[in-house]
Amino acid sequence: MSSDVNKTLFKVIKIAGTVLIVLLVVTGTIRASMVAYDFGYRVFTEPPMESKPGTAVVVTIEENMDIKDIAAYLLEEELIRDENLFWLQYQLSAYKGELCPGTYTLNTSMTAKEMMVVMA
Repeated sequence: MSSDVNKTLFKVIKIAGTVLIVLLVVTGTIRASMVAYDFGYRVFTEPPMESKPGTAVVVTIEENMDIKDIAAYLLEEELIRDENLFWLQYQLSAYKGELCPGTYTLNTSMTAKEMMVVMA
């Protein structure tokens, strides 16, 4: 009799554990999907930091700066919200490989694409 109770209890615990694992996987998948969707949506719709007229910011892009350095610099100057997002926007844009070293006046009311147009 005690053996039957132990087997039944073990089966119930095993089923409960399996259900818990499935729920955790489903919840994690849903959350990861939401984060990925939000990031993907922002690639094409990220608004400027400020509405017009915004604030003019003079930036200097140096010869040795790669796109990660430029993104970090623009984040530091508060022209963008997310350097990884800017990097991806750059990778997907027609301006990939076209940004030129120099001094530019950008504005906090510009989108990432508008900044790339100026720097290309």
